[in-house]
Amino acid sequence: VQLQASGGGLVQPGGSLKLSCAASGFTLDDYAIGWFRQAPGKEREGISCINNRGGLTYYADSVKGRFTISRDNAKNTVYLQMNNMKPEDTAVYYCAADTNLQPVRWWWAFEYDFWGQGTQVTVSS
Repeated sequence: VQLQASGGGLVQPGGSLKLSCAASGFTLDDYAIGWFRQAPGKEREGISCINNRGGLTYYADSVKGRFTISRDNAKNTVYLQMNNMKPEDTAVYYCAADTNLQPVRWWWAFEYDFWGQGTQVTVSS
């Protein structure tokens, strides 16, 4: 059972990246998936979440209107499209899975059952 985040890299301010969270060893459509990020010296921040069927999405104010979460259960993958990126988006990005999401706590790291390894995103000119 494994989650793997990928797609990070270096992007200029105003640019875009698309992260992927791929599952192996289990069926992703049984889980809500959250995206988190952690910058050096800062706490892990919940930035987005999608429920297991994809009908409900949640965003932190810091990314609302710029980031879009989606899922393709046929491909066992969840995506995070990041547009109009800013230097403050620089962080390690993680995805996490939750079998029984409590919507009011979608942003809370302890809500999630297991995590993938992170992918580094750097926004710099």
